[in-house]
Amino acid sequence: MGIPVKRSDVLFRHDTTRVIARFFMPRDRQRCSDIVQEVLDLPEHQVNATLNTILKSFSHRHRNITNLFEKHYFRIMGVIRTGLESRISQNRQLLIGALFTREYSIEAAAFFNPSIVIDPDQEDLEEGETRAIISFRATGEGHISSIVFRNGIISRDHTLTLVPMNAFVDEYRLMHRDSYDRSQFIRKLREMDTPIEIIEQLVLTLPEEFTYQELYECVASCKKEKALSHTLEIAVNEMLWLADAYYTLEFSYDTALSERVIFPISKNEKNGIEDARFVRFVDDDGSVIYYATFTAYDGHTILSKLLKTRDFYHFQICPLLGTGAKNKGVAIFPRKIDGRYAALSRFDGLHNYVMFSDSIDEWNAAVKLDTSPYPWELIQSGNCGSPIETARGWLVLVHGVGAMRRYSIGAILLDLNDPTKVIARLPEPFIRPNEHERNGYVPNVVYTCGALLLGDTLIIPYGISDTASTSLTVSLTDLFAAMIPTGR
Repeated sequence: MGIPVKRSDVLFRHDTTRVIARFFMPRDRQRCSDIVQEVLDLPEHQVNATLNTILKSFSHRHRNITNLFEKHYFRIMGVIRTGLESRISQNRQLLIGALFTREYSIEAAAFFNPSIVIDPDQEDLEEGETRAIISFRATGEGHISSIVFRNGIISRDHTLTLVPMNAFVDEYRLMHRDSYDRSQFIRKLREMDTPIEIIEQLVLTLPEEFTYQELYECVASCKKEKALSHTLEIAVNEMLWLADAYYTLEFSYDTALSERVIFPISKNEKNGIEDARFVRFVDDDGSVIYYATFTAYDGHTILSKLLKTRDFYHFQICPLLGTGAKNKGVAIFPRKIDGRYAALSRFDGLHNYVMFSDSIDEWNAAVKLDTSPYPWELIQSGNCGSPIETARGWLVLVHGVGAMRRYSIGAILLDLNDPTKVIARLPEPFIRPNEHERNGYVPNVVYTCGALLLGDTLIIPYGISDTASTSLTVSLTDLFAAMIPTGR
């Protein structure tokens, strides 16, 4: 007999009206110049009429769209450098900016693999309600994924509903890291198997603390002075690729949570950012910070990255260092254990590991969890988000892949003081894709990136076949009753 779960009848689906306006630049630089010249040749009345039509069609879809057009105007003029900027009327500038702008539907294809944490704001709720923040992997045109957010309200009976969204999606302010630590940079390059001769010839010539501009000039000089092989040129470009992985995003305080989207920014993210695992982390001094780990993908290589925020308005993002963070599926424990950070890993792509570190962004030695696979997880296993602390141990939801590449969700229990020890586990998954959940972009998949424990009830939002999402609840008591002690 299976563990009783209460599935919600509400689906969280993608919304094709959720669009962002992004800078658009044709690959042919001459074509860019031609477009600008064609606008300059238009009579003023035609410029005004054309711009008026554009504003009528798009101003209700974006907040302050004229500011965006102006920003994109200066960006394109900085590229083609016509020298005519001071003589161009404001409306003509805005029309040029509009021509180098395009809409992108961030949720056009799918809305899945959610994670959930307690919202720091618990004001203005009915008795027994809890406000939560749910992140989703939203997939749009070109199968590019980003991180989006929704506010959720959990009722007294533990029903999860999403708060209605605002109409707009907000643009963030992007800031790259001011300086880089050379020794840390070199360690990451070595993990990426960058040829040692490139490290010696380039990075070791930089100061101990160097700026992005210093790195850029070093790379440009190397390309100009040396006849690089294709392999070495890729390695040189990887240094800029790595530097781009450090950045900070800031959103305006007048935006709602649902308006903030973390869209791929750096080159290492150009094919998407995937499966954020959020955790509310309480430090030894009682301070709270939210961490998330996610996977950046550039079409060829994956890079595990760390996100930090205290308020969900300001986000710091950097790559994860160390051999234990080489693959997907890093999930951070919600507090330190014996004064050290702890995290789950699946660095070999197949099994679950536990790691400890003195630094939140560097993970090396990993201890494999001693679990022989059951039939439902013979292909591979991994975590489904950060461990949840209970009186009996660290509860870890795990996914397993079995025959016909079916993904299911089970659970293991780790020792509170030594989480490298598995003290109990479920022999069978308690969530399998049912007949209503097995069809989608990737069939036969249920998957979550995090759950929330309220009292004895576990609230689990989860993705359905990489297409949509829903949620369910399960009693912690029922989970524990079905677990088999390992005897360790």
